[in-house]
Amino acid sequence: MWNAPDGRLLATLRADVVRGADAFGSGGFASCAEFSPDGRHIVTASQDSTARIWDVATAQLIVTLQGHTDVVWLATFSPDGQPIVTASRDGTARVWDVADGKQLVILQGHAGTVNYAAFSPDGQRIVTAGQDGTARLWNATDGQLLITLQGHTDQFTGLTDTVYHAAFSPDGQRIVFSSENRARVYRMVTLSDIAKILGK
Repeated sequence: MWNAPDGRLLATLRADVVRGADAFGSGGFASCAEFSPDGRHIVTASQDSTARIWDVATAQLIVTLQGHTDVVWLATFSPDGQPIVTASRDGTARVWDVADGKQLVILQGHAGTVNYAAFSPDGQRIVTAGQDGTARLWNATDGQLLITLQGHTDQFTGLTDTVYHAAFSPDGQRIVFSSENRARVYRMVTLSDIAKILGK
């Protein structure tokens, strides 16, 4: 961690692991590091298939999130700082309890790497972006797949484009996805709209 005004190094996050720990305690590179909304914690994602939660004040490891079976590309807090979502090369995104590191939900359905995951502003939904050319909208509480958004294809070859990133608008009413050649914006449907689509 660095002090923003003067660039002074404040702390290095380290953990004792078996497989050649780097400065973030991973068996390889640390692919992501983010602060919690209240600034009290940091979550890191790593090549060793784990994510870790750290205390900012002490730079001590609080808990290790274990369950993925391949590289974890991303880890991020929900807007209220309670659950965390991770995205992995194992084809899943997972939701975790911050307090004890318990796995709460597995978001499974992508055919290939999940590159990115993000909570909606109200924390009720999660959007994921995948190597399979889709973005998917999930219920953050129970992991139900709500909508699969397809159509990301290369305009020249017709092959499926990887979706690298997905994000909600600040009001939660739109989602933007980016692939290799374009970005697309979708209007969010309401839960009642989803119920009609699913025939419920």
